[in-house]
Amino acid sequence: MSLLRRLIERILRLFGMGGQPVPREPVSMTPIAVVRNTVFDPKTDGWEHVRSDLIFRDDLLDAIDGLDEFSHVIVVFACHRVPDAARTHRLVSPGGDLHQPGRGILATRSQLRPNSLGVAVVPLVRRRRNILRVMGLDAIDGTPILDIKPYLPRYDSVPEAQIPDWAQMPEGPEGDDAPAADG
Repeated sequence: MSLLRRLIERILRLFGMGGQPVPREPVSMTPIAVVRNTVFDPKTDGWEHVRSDLIFRDDLLDAIDGLDEFSHVIVVFACHRVPDAARTHRLVSPGGDLHQPGRGILATRSQLRPNSLGVAVVPLVRRRRNILRVMGLDAIDGTPILDIKPYLPRYDSVPEAQIPDWAQMPEGPEGDDAPAADG
C-alpha cells in the first residue's frame, strides 16, 4: 500500500470517516449458566423480591471460585423471549408514556434493543457448588446467562453521573418503554 494511501486512510479515520464499517456478522455466544426462578412470563416490575438461582455449567465450577466473597454481581443475560419483530423499534416512549417524545432505544433500559441483552447489578445471597442465588434479577426462568462479573464500586459506581430529566420520571402504568408513535 502506498504511503499516500495510508496517510489518507489515517486522516479519514481520525475524523471517523475511514476504516472498516461496523461488522454485521452475527456474534455467537455460549451461555455460562441458566436462570431458575418462579417467573415464567416477562413482566415490567416487581422483581425486587424475586429469588433466582443461576445454575452454572459444571465445567465452569472453578471459574466462579471467589465470586461468593462479593456482596453484589453484574449479570449479563440474553432477553431470549423478545420477538425479532420487536427488536426493530428505534424509538420508544420512556416509561410507556406516549405523551413523552420518543427517545432512541439505546438511550433507554428497554428490552426491545437490537441485541436484547440485559444487564443487572444484583445482591449475591449465597453459593452452593455451581449455583449462585441472587435477588432482584429481572430475568425469567430459563434465561441464558452470558457473563457475570463482581461488582466493584471503584470501577462500577459513578456517583457524579448525570441523567436527563425524562429519565428521572417514575415509570408509567406499564412500567416499560412503549414503542413511540413515530418509531
